Amino acid sequence: MSTEQHKIGSGFGAHSTADDVLTGIDLSGRTALVTGGYSGLGLETTRALARAGAHVVVPARRPATAEEALRGIAGTEAWQLELSDPESVRAFADRFLETGRALDIVINNAGVMACPETRVGPGWEAHFAINHLGHFALVNRLRPALAPDRARVVSVASSGHFLSDIRWDDLHFRTGYDRWLAYAQSKTANALFALHLDTLGADSGVHAFALHPGSILTALQRHIPRDEQIAQGWMTADGTPADGFKTPAQGAATAVWAATSPLLDGHGGAYCQDCDVAEPATTDDMLIGGVKPWAVDPAAAARLWELSSELTKLDAFS
Repeated sequence: MSTEQHKIGSGFGAHSTADDVLTGIDLSGRTALVTGGYSGLGLETTRALARAGAHVVVPARRPATAEEALRGIAGTEAWQLELSDPESVRAFADRFLETGRALDIVINNAGVMACPETRVGPGWEAHFAINHLGHFALVNRLRPALAPDRARVVSVASSGHFLSDIRWDDLHFRTGYDRWLAYAQSKTANALFALHLDTLGADSGVHAFALHPGSILTALQRHIPRDEQIAQGWMTADGTPADGFKTPAQGAATAVWAATSPLLDGHGGAYCQDCDVAEPATTDDMLIGGVKPWAVDPAAAARLWELSSELTKLDAFS
């Protein structure tokens, strides 16, 4: 595992699309799983992987909606999954394992952003539960299906991690809920999950990466009023994305690159951005991005893994 955060010269960049990074890559015979792969960045990710020949399983909270979105995309299927419900995660994983299929790519893409205070399961805060714990449980339950020596697990994090380390003394915001800090903590958790998963999976050739997809306007911002998005500088008054924002096809590119690029061999656990390994963040400007030290801290990653294992009663890698 290498966690050295420096660009490796991929030849791609912020304007590259998911199709661009898959040029010349044949995924025929490979199976991918993309959570939330039926809207926004997830749908663009699914389309690109399917065009490259992969068979893509799309876990979906709304299977009927997913099936409609995937209509006409060959080699895709939507299955029921509610990441906030541990029993739903178990049922999904059991169903997949019964097929006997191997998983080559898992992209943990689904998530929520800045939603009102919500409790799920045994009182877990929703961002942490859905964005992190749900994916932690899913990957652990799918461990027997991860193809040895080639499987990659990709966590879609965000430069939102700039706003918060893990709140070790109050993970679930029992006091002082803040929707932005809750989102930020979950994105730091996404990065730390990939870092430690790579450590645990390396011996069997299972590798993991995290990434910032860039700034993109999608349904992820559904809890943020339009006026607030304008005030944040994300869009103009007529709804046009601000300068520096990506299209969904560009936003999906880094996840697809992390899932497939041979250039990342030897860089397991890395945090990526703009289709390359990200540099350490030198400013607090999230549009510039980079990665903060608390999101690539091996000790924190191990601590979070242990804590997540205790909460979910799962640890298939240790």
